[in-house]
Amino acid sequence: MSTYIVNPVVVRMEESSKGSIYKSIVAMGMRSRQINDQIKTQISERMADVIVEGDENEGPNYDQIAISREFDLLPKPTFLAMREMIDGQIHAKYPDAPASQPE
Repeated sequence: MSTYIVNPVVVRMEESSKGSIYKSIVAMGMRSRQINDQIKTQISERMADVIVEGDENEGPNYDQIAISREFDLLPKPTFLAMREMIDGQIHAKYPDAPASQPE
């Protein structure tokens, strides 16, 4: 169990203090997408700085490979979002459910 970032028992304990676990999962999913978009932007910026010399079919571009390997070592966005949720860094506010309309 020590290989996992999130312990299910801890998540259940956090659920009782923060509300529904489903709302927490939605919040983590949204945060995970934000982190993924940030990583994609960083990769695009770094790759734009790499100068491609000559024909792309000549051989591997070692600068691009080095950048790719660097980003491959980053933890997955889902795990980062889970860690932020457990650390209390994610604050999600949901709109109240509309009151049912009388017929």
